[in-house]
Amino acid sequence: MIGLSPMDDITDLPFRELCKEFGADLLVTEFIASEALNRDAEKSLRKMRFTEQQRPIGIQIFGADEDELLRCLEIVEQAEPDFLDINWGCPVRKVAGKGAGSGILQDVPKMLRITAGIVKKAHLPVTVKTRLAYSADSMKVTDFAEALQDTGIAALAIHGRTKTQMYSGAADWTMIGEVKNNPRMHIPIFGNGDITTAAQALDSKRRYGVDGILIGRGAIGNPWIFEQCAHVFHGEHERTIPVVERVEVCRRHLQAAIAFKGERTAIFEMRKHYASYFKGLYNFKPYRLALVAATSLADMERLFDQIAEQYHNN
Repeated sequence: MIGLSPMDDITDLPFRELCKEFGADLLVTEFIASEALNRDAEKSLRKMRFTEQQRPIGIQIFGADEDELLRCLEIVEQAEPDFLDINWGCPVRKVAGKGAGSGILQDVPKMLRITAGIVKKAHLPVTVKTRLAYSADSMKVTDFAEALQDTGIAALAIHGRTKTQMYSGAADWTMIGEVKNNPRMHIPIFGNGDITTAAQALDSKRRYGVDGILIGRGAIGNPWIFEQCAHVFHGEHERTIPVVERVEVCRRHLQAAIAFKGERTAIFEMRKHYASYFKGLYNFKPYRLALVAATSLADMERLFDQIAEQYHNN
C-alpha cells in the first residue's frame, strides 16, 4: 500500500484528488490544530473537507493539550473520515516547541496517555504518525512502539528521522524495520522518509518488510509517483510523463486550487510544486522564475502555453 504523507499547505483537497487519480492507495489531510477546530476556525474546517473519491482517507489532528484533543473528536467524526490520525511527528518549532507533534517525544508517557484517551473516546479507528525519537540520545520508537500498539491504535507510521534532525541528513529505515519485524507487533507499520522514486519504494518494501509506504516530499509536483510505484511493484516499466501531460496536470492543479481557496492563496501555495512538475527540463530556469513571480491566473495560463510549445517534443 502506497499512501500520501500529510504536509501542511501541500496535501490539500485539490492535490489529494490528483494523487488519488494517479493511484495513491491512502490519503491523509493536512494536519489540523485541535484548538483551531474547537474555535471553528474557517481554514481548519476547510482542511477537513474531502471527496468520496478520496477514500480511504484520514483526518490528521495535532495538539499538546489532552482536553482540546478530546474535545475536537466530535467535530472530526462529523466529517465522517475513514480514520483519525494523530500527528506525533511534526518537527517544526511552532508545533514541537509547544509540546505537540514530535515535541511530545520528550514525554513519551504523556504521548501514550493522550493516545489511549483518544482511542477510548473515538468512534473511528485511530492511527499515529511519529518519528524515530526526539533526539539521538532519547527514547527510541523501538522502545515505545509496543506501548503505542497497546493503546489500541489501528496502525503506526514512522518517519525515519529524529525531531532534532528536522529534514536534514538521510532517513534511517533500520529502526522502522526493527519495529515491523518485532514479533510482538501485529498492527500495520508504514515507513516514511526520502522516497522519491518508485525504485526506492520497492527497495524499502522488500528490505524492511513494511506494510505500506507513505510518500511526502517525493510527491510534491509529482502525483505520478503513485502510478509509477504501482507499475514497478507489479514488475512493469514506469511510464515516462511527457511535458504536455505535466503542463496540463499542473494547470488542472492550479485551477482546482483556485476554486478551493481563492486565486491569491492558490497561486502562492502552488509555487512549492513547479520545480518538481517540470524537473529535468533543459534551460527551464527562466520559466521557473516566471512561474513563481506570476500573480494572476491569466499570467499562469500564458506561461503554461509557452512551456507546452517550447517543450512539445519532450
